[in-house]
Amino acid sequence: MKKILATILILLILVGAIGYAMLGLNSTKFEAPHKYVFISNKSNAKDTIISQLSGAEGIKNIGLFSFLTDRLHVWDRVKSGRFEIKKGASLKSIIMMFRRNDQAPAKLIINKLRTRADLAGLIGRQFKIDSLTALNYLDNNDSLKFLGVDTNTVMSLAIPDTYLLNWNSSMRAIMERLQDYQKDFWASDNRTAKATKLGLTPLQVYIFASIVEEETNTNAEKGNIASVYYNRYKGDMALGADPTIRFALNDFTIKRVLSGHLQVQSPYNTYKNKGLPPGPICTPSKKTIDAVLNQPTTKYLFFVAKSDFSGTHEFSETFQQHVTYANQYREALDKRMAAKDSAQKQ
Repeated sequence: MKKILATILILLILVGAIGYAMLGLNSTKFEAPHKYVFISNKSNAKDTIISQLSGAEGIKNIGLFSFLTDRLHVWDRVKSGRFEIKKGASLKSIIMMFRRNDQAPAKLIINKLRTRADLAGLIGRQFKIDSLTALNYLDNNDSLKFLGVDTNTVMSLAIPDTYLLNWNSSMRAIMERLQDYQKDFWASDNRTAKATKLGLTPLQVYIFASIVEEETNTNAEKGNIASVYYNRYKGDMALGADPTIRFALNDFTIKRVLSGHLQVQSPYNTYKNKGLPPGPICTPSKKTIDAVLNQPTTKYLFFVAKSDFSGTHEFSETFQQHVTYANQYREALDKRMAAKDSAQKQ
């Protein structure tokens, strides 16, 4: 009898040791650095996860995983969301991740976006919400009213940066996160005070910056370009900004804005309408916003691309000087195009 009990005890110890080892060892099969699994509906969470973790790209010991998650009441605790399993994770760590409902945040990385559709598409790619639902939200003034914005100004909430949110966040939660960050951004580095000193609101600065962002990628020139548009604005002149025409036409492939383009009927046509357009035409970088806020005091009213095609600009205080620079650029451009045509014919 003693021998039988001793044998059973040894077997139990061995089973326990093997089970513990299985829980603590590498339990993943996939070669990627990590694998995301998703629970869309809590009611069928177990079946959803078992399906995603089975097969060659899943985990080892799926039967043991199923058995233990049931015994630990994991599926009573877990919620819908996105979960990250890292390569080499142990079965124990995977089970406890679900039991603790440790969700992996989704990244909303905002760089330069131009339209609400661009933002909706980005959200749809990163979150549970599909892009059409996101766009319907952004296109609805009633949805946006609580944020203090409308369909023209909603993009001003998007300060380019990386935002971490739960994968199953609602549109309201996403937009509130953007707004909280926007408020902190304007409250820091005396930005609101600098805007007030220019006689502008943060929204107006953002709109100015969106135009500057579309005009140049050269940070060193952004302040001067901002001063051109600011001087026109303060002088009650039309801004005459080509990027606003592309935005009005929703055609960002236009290289040269021609007289025919200028006839577009739109509040974003800054050749026909004085003052700022009703909203931003892109999401400007922080550097561009700060370039507007810290712009130099100039008398510049015009700028045109330099004839050396360096991507920089010539700035002018008078129209006569501007015409001279503009003619130099056109002559250089005509020569370049002629040389290109000649080379293609040969």
